[in-house]
Amino acid sequence: MSLAPVQHTADGLESLRSGVTGSVFAPGDPELPYEIAGFNPAVVHRPLAVVAVTGSRDVQNAVQWAAERGVPIDVRSTGHGAGASEGSLIISTRRMHRVTVDAQRRVARVEAGARWREVVDAAAAHGLAPLCGSSSGVGVVGYTLGGGVGLLGREYGFAADHVLAIGLVTPDGRLRHVTADSEPELFWAARGGQGNFGVVTALDIRLFPVKTLYAGGLYFPASAASRVLHAYRTWAPTLPEPASSSVALQLRLPPLEAVPAHLRGQSLLHLRFSHHGPAREGEALLAPMRAVAEPIMGQVGEIPFQAVDTVHQDSKDPIPSWHQGAQLHSLDADTVDTLLDAAAPEADLPPLIVELRQLGGALARPAAPPNAVAGRDGAYSVHVVGPMFPGLEKTVPALGTGVLNALKPWSTGTALLTFLGETTPEELAANWTPAAGARLREVKRTVDPRNLFRFGHALGV
Repeated sequence: MSLAPVQHTADGLESLRSGVTGSVFAPGDPELPYEIAGFNPAVVHRPLAVVAVTGSRDVQNAVQWAAERGVPIDVRSTGHGAGASEGSLIISTRRMHRVTVDAQRRVARVEAGARWREVVDAAAAHGLAPLCGSSSGVGVVGYTLGGGVGLLGREYGFAADHVLAIGLVTPDGRLRHVTADSEPELFWAARGGQGNFGVVTALDIRLFPVKTLYAGGLYFPASAASRVLHAYRTWAPTLPEPASSSVALQLRLPPLEAVPAHLRGQSLLHLRFSHHGPAREGEALLAPMRAVAEPIMGQVGEIPFQAVDTVHQDSKDPIPSWHQGAQLHSLDADTVDTLLDAAAPEADLPPLIVELRQLGGALARPAAPPNAVAGRDGAYSVHVVGPMFPGLEKTVPALGTGVLNALKPWSTGTALLTFLGETTPEELAANWTPAAGARLREVKRTVDPRNLFRFGHALGV
């Protein structure tokens, strides 16, 4: 059963304020937009109120307040990948960002609002590394419970595969310690079902003995894109599991300060490579791609894991954007030709980034214990991103959707949740098998029968 949110009253917000140590913001408060500002300025939230929680007790009281009034709940940390939220109580967890490392057990306890940078630095002090993604500015919780694919994924699997415990405040206001032993069904569902079941207060995650990588990126001109992509499709499948790769067509680079002046408006192909092993092995593995064409810039070499952001060179500055993802079961000559025709790297079109990220290896194997992560059937992930600058609000989604539609003959029909943009409930459900989808919805109905957590990649009841 889904309840329509009720309008709050001044007395109602006062009762919320009296129940939390953090701040509460109402519409019209000048601090509210800054509290919920996310990485994508194109996403606009219109909440009933925002509570900036400082600990698990705040989270419990905020959830209980919303549940008593039938107000749906949304959770914000960094705002990466967040959909719009309206008529909700937004729980902002960014003040909860403590990270503690148990080096002997190789486990980190990470609070709800922590970013990967904080975990990477804390783990590196002990010669360890987490299964973070390509950008350490992303929040740990949303990334991990959506699956989480990083540079170490082909060797160790999804980030969600290595969650050991979840502190979770469910819609009844209870703080649960969710593990494979304590609540196996909820533990299965939360690892892959993202934010459908409550507010995470902390995660216990495994760390790995990784100090350095042989990694980096090479940029090729658009004129070499066909040669490089065709070489890539035969080279990538030969890589061992400790190696990962991706390619990104960066089309018509926008006139931003982060882009060198001489490259603005140009199109490039960015080859990214990472190898967890001796530098000489990584160098030998990459050599065939270096021989295909002359890169115009870029560097690959041994780096400390703390420099993981230098591999993909993801933007660090908020940009209004549209994005959508899919998965491919194979990458053959026809796939590459179709992609090049659809993306048209040498045509005069608006900016767009089309990324192919290699999957397989440990990412294709079931987790132990099993979880609800979708997307183990893909050989490659395809992710299309475009800036929603004024005047491009219709053009960019149309171009991006056109690229994904052209690749449908090779699509698995699924997508990684962390790369999935706005979607319908039916499109979301297609990412799981019918049995897994039914199991997820049953857990949702049991834990959140009123569908209070209905934003983002919401399952519904």
